Amino acid sequence: MEDNRYRILVADDEPIERMVVDKTLRQHFGDSLQIWQAQNGREAVEVFLREKCQIAILDISMPGINGLEAAEAIRREDTVCSIIFLTAYDEFDFAKRALRVRALDYLLKPGSKEELIAVVEEAVHIAEVGSGGHADSETTPGVSKKAHGAAGSEAKEAPVIPDGAAEGQENLKSQLLAQQVRDYVRLHYMEDICLQDVAGALNYSDAYFCRFFKQNFDKNFIMYLSEFRVEQAKVLLADITVNVKDVSVRVGYRDSNYFTKVFKRLTGLTPSEYRSRAAAV
Repeated sequence: MEDNRYRILVADDEPIERMVVDKTLRQHFGDSLQIWQAQNGREAVEVFLREKCQIAILDISMPGINGLEAAEAIRREDTVCSIIFLTAYDEFDFAKRALRVRALDYLLKPGSKEELIAVVEEAVHIAEVGSGGHADSETTPGVSKKAHGAAGSEAKEAPVIPDGAAEGQENLKSQLLAQQVRDYVRLHYMEDICLQDVAGALNYSDAYFCRFFKQNFDKNFIMYLSEFRVEQAKVLLADITVNVKDVSVRVGYRDSNYFTKVFKRLTGLTPSEYRSRAAAV
């Protein structure tokens, strides 16, 4: 009998880190996932290829070969799997190499369970689309055409701050960049956008942008985008003449079932339940 569970690898040289990730995923996804663990980069590549995993969560700092080297080896063999990095702030000198493997996201330690679940939920959705034969053949799933096409371009690693500039000036630059991010999401949330799109539009590397985003928004990009879309969906659901599938498309979700999963995770209600409860108030 064919096993239809989604296959995921968790690689980290710290047993406690692996255990926490494993437990978090099992609690949320239940039996829909098969999870394998690896304690270093070399083992991660072997397990990923042997078990034909669809998702890889990789710590960057591991003995032997690190997470980026493992990701490069995995990407050479599998162009469509979702790669998710676990990393700390001081490891972003790997930014250019991380860009080449087209990671779905970068989870910064210490991260929250909600961020992990949101990113893996997105990766599972990508695997569902791929297994159904609907994936865009011109791009890696999870990476839009815009981001894919810009992958080879040079991106800035950080805003340029003049020598001796006051701390207030640096804060102002961060505030301006944060506002540019908000504006981009507000204008493009209806589209199939991802972290790479925003980073590319603002001319920053994925890894720098991920660090900046976490520091300034206190959550990762997928969480922020999901929350923004759900808030827009709530407004649309107030109009009972708009069906739920149309609401889904209008806030950027082509798959209404996936939209329902995200909406319920963030609100505790399905879109239909939310609409009914709002109408009764």
